[in-house]
Amino acid sequence: QVQLAESGGRLVQAGGSLRLSCVASGRTFLSYAVGWFRQAPGNEREFVAAINWAGDRILYAALVKGRFTISRDNAKNEVSLQMINLKPEDTAVYYCAASRTGAPGSEAILYDSWGQGTQVTVSS
Repeated sequence: QVQLAESGGRLVQAGGSLRLSCVASGRTFLSYAVGWFRQAPGNEREFVAAINWAGDRILYAALVKGRFTISRDNAKNEVSLQMINLKPEDTAVYYCAASRTGAPGSEAILYDSWGQGTQVTVSS
């Protein structure tokens, strides 16, 4: 398994931007797909975006498409989530997760390793 560490979450005003980072350690990241999920208080964890091992297959949840961009740098063992035009409803703990399948998916069960999460708070 890989170990994942998210960073970049903070308080931001509505309409603002954030870049979240997910860095992997422990073993090679290259063959893994990586997904971002989020969980707001009282809500279930929901899919945000995912990218395959090569970076050429990407999925987005409808709620974030056009505002969020996922990308990866395998040389740095890093996957980023660039978020623009943030809304108060984007407030949540954001988690990255890695899947040995190598293919992007929206179901949490596909992912083997999870980070501890980073808090994103969007004020109105």
